[in-house]
Amino acid sequence: MASTTDSGGPVPAHRRLAAALRDQILGGRIEPDRPLPPGEELEREYGVGADDVRRAIRLLGDEGLVYTVEGRGAYVSTRAEETGGG
Repeated sequence: MASTTDSGGPVPAHRRLAAALRDQILGGRIEPDRPLPPGEELEREYGVGADDVRRAIRLLGDEGLVYTVEGRGAYVSTRAEETGGG
C-alpha cells in the first residue's frame, strides 16, 4: 500500500485502508451485500487502529460503496456494481 500522495506528503492510515478496500470492492473481490472483514481483522492485516478502520468505512459509506448495519458490521453496497464492481 502506498504511503505517500502524488505531492509526496504522507497519506493518513484511514485513507490507505479505504483505498485498499475500494480496490477490492470495485475489483469484485468483495461482492455486493457481502460483509467487509471484521474491524479487528482489518486492524491486524493493515496495521491500523480501530479509529482508522471506522474512518475508512465512513469514507466508503460517504462514497456509497458500503453501508453499515448496527451491531452487524459494514457491507458492500449494490451501488458498487454500478460504479465498476462485479
